[in-house]
This record gives sequence, structure tokens and C-alpha cells, in this order.
Amino acid sequence: MRIKVGLKCEECGDINYSTYKNSKNTTEKLELKKYCPRLKKHTLHKEVKLKS
Repeated sequence: MRIKVGLKCEECGDINYSTYKNSKNTTEKLELKKYCPRLKKHTLHKEVKLKS
């Protein structure tokens, strides 16, 4: 089952991206280096639940 998750910037706290993940195959939380438009640099983004 695919669920919608948000990717939250660890430095500024903004949720800049949303994506889907397969909860059966990927049980751990996503951690990706993505671009943060507020800080204008690449930072670590971690998975958070989105309000449906």
C-alpha cells in the first residue's frame, strides 16, 4: 500500500516536498538530501506524515 508522506527540512522546518512510499517495502523513514528554497542550499529532509 502506498502512502503519501512529506519531506521536512531539518534546518528550517519547512515541508518542501511530498511523495509516495510503499509502506510494506520501506519500513524505515526516508532521509534525502534535497534543495531547500528558503535556505537556498541542499539540506537533509526527513519523512513526516501529511494530513490527508
